[in-house]
Amino acid sequence: MRHFLTGVALSALLAGASPVLAETPDDQLIVAFTMTNVLTMDPAAITGGEAVQVLNNVYDALVELDPETKALMPRLAERWEIGEDNLSITFHLRSDATFASGNPVTAADVKYSFDRVMALGQSQSSGLNSRGFTADGVDEQFQVIDDHTFRMVMPEAGDPKMILMYISQAGVGSILDSKLVEEHAGDDQGQAWLTNNSAGSGAFTLGQWRANEYVILTRNDDFWGDAPAMKRVLMRHLPESQSQRLGLQQGDIDVGFSLAAPDLRALEKDETITVETVPSAGFYYLAASTADEKFANPKVREALRYLIDYTGINGAIMPYFGVERQRVINSSAFSALPDPGYALDVKKAKALLAEAGFPDGFDTTLRVISTQQFLDSATAIQGTLAQAGINAEIITGDGGQIYGAMRERQFELLVGRGGGGQQPHPDSNLRALVYNPDNSDEAGLTNYQSWRTSYQDTELNGLIESALVERDADAQIAQYEQIQQMIDDKVTSIQPFSERVVTAAFQDDVSGVIIDPWVSRFEDVVKSR
Repeated sequence: MRHFLTGVALSALLAGASPVLAETPDDQLIVAFTMTNVLTMDPAAITGGEAVQVLNNVYDALVELDPETKALMPRLAERWEIGEDNLSITFHLRSDATFASGNPVTAADVKYSFDRVMALGQSQSSGLNSRGFTADGVDEQFQVIDDHTFRMVMPEAGDPKMILMYISQAGVGSILDSKLVEEHAGDDQGQAWLTNNSAGSGAFTLGQWRANEYVILTRNDDFWGDAPAMKRVLMRHLPESQSQRLGLQQGDIDVGFSLAAPDLRALEKDETITVETVPSAGFYYLAASTADEKFANPKVREALRYLIDYTGINGAIMPYFGVERQRVINSSAFSALPDPGYALDVKKAKALLAEAGFPDGFDTTLRVISTQQFLDSATAIQGTLAQAGINAEIITGDGGQIYGAMRERQFELLVGRGGGGQQPHPDSNLRALVYNPDNSDEAGLTNYQSWRTSYQDTELNGLIESALVERDADAQIAQYEQIQQMIDDKVTSIQPFSERVVTAAFQDDVSGVIIDPWVSRFEDVVKSR
């Protein structure tokens, strides 16, 4: 029998266990997932759902979203009040919460955590920046009332519910042990230390991680909540779907989070394995950089809309990963309109390219991470682009290489995934994919994917801001519908082709697994043997 959990990671996790296992230990969870987009363990600097999936277990936020209903629930804050003017939220912290170090969780730690996010100005600060929060204004915006009372003051009008939803997420919302971080802060506010260490109050601590190899989480025996059943969790970077499938079938893996459709279909026939699919956030999309003169032309971008085989991609490649969707607002969000009905139409695309001055097409590059559904989708798009004379060279790499090029605005076309939706509100999608308040290179607004594509439309920006602060529910819905119709007319730079769902396979004696990475935690996982 071939076993996948070998070497340093296995010996660290399963110290004292037999090297040959018929099944994983009762109190240790073995998880397989893809780590290509996990670049650091510093909450202020993480990007992507995989890093959130790890840090949800290590850090607590003030509030959390119910995994099924997405309703706001208490976490470190046992209750909160929204000010009458809709410009403040006062949080009342649990009195029994401690960090893994033993230090108590206080309002000073909460302020320190938000102050640090804003001061570093990395990816996790962008959502707060978009609502007017600044590094210079932290003493007004983040206030310690007493040891267990913290107040967040909004610098501009908005929807406080959106802020609550936003700070429920690991990263921007992660509350750090300020005393522990300061002990290792050096001159970089602890960035180097937090890359490989943790300072949280969650159910687990970061035992060890190696980029593109594994993460080991160790149970926090001083966790303020109910003690997790799992003593340790090993999250293995195992990007090959067949390896995850074989590991599940042989009992070496408890949960596989990144399996390809053929392997999931096979596992569905295995009575010892459960396969579960749930809605998630964001989209798979084709992005075009408008810094490139070809894609700055809206006729060319419109042609791209008709060079995607939406039905074919979603039917053959995306089962278990996505369902067809062509708008930039998740279908479950209020005000979401039905799809506009784009379809593969090479003749129409050629006519649009001719109008744009490219009757014979052109050469370009198409970047994509090497994960299977991304690469398969990009290959399919490469084929349909070629039918209209667009010769796209595929460039593959890991998350740092591909999304790094996008963050640096050094790409032409890119098949990617993202687009907000972690908060059940249309603004979450629009702010991720359409909104761009400053299109200059110097702005560095890397968390706005529209900025990454060098696309800006001031009219859309204004409408997105207006819709968020609208208090009349019917008027707000009407504004969001207008925005979606304008996106059709203006041909923005990012075209979704599939709305994300997430699927995992796990041993049938494992329960309590939360599939969606944005709200996933392992603290309630139990093995029934």
